[in-house]
Amino acid sequence: VQLQASGGGVVQAGGSLRLLCTASESIANIAAMSWYRQRPGQTRDDVQFVASINTSGGTHYIPPVRGRFTLSRDIAKNTISLQMDSLKPEDTAVYYCNAGYGRWGQGTLVTVSS
Repeated sequence: VQLQASGGGVVQAGGSLRLLCTASESIANIAAMSWYRQRPGQTRDDVQFVASINTSGGTHYIPPVRGRFTLSRDIAKNTISLQMDSLKPEDTAVYYCNAGYGRWGQGTLVTVSS
């Protein structure tokens, strides 16, 4: 499966963005789809897990984003989306969509200004 991430941009602290990950084929049987992020100055090896959603629709978030980010999926459209609210400067990063087994999207840049 190929993944296309979009929705990044520049926003002021406290603002919102919605990231979208579109898959080239059905995501119905993908065990878990996730978002990761790579902060400025970090290498790709330091990419951080942010959130995931499983086949049952269950979600998991890291503590720094819990309550601010919401991950959802649309099986019919082969997409997952990450609604990011109350954004903070420390959320600035390139965000990558992941479908497991080394399947990554190309990344979308989120910049949060203070």
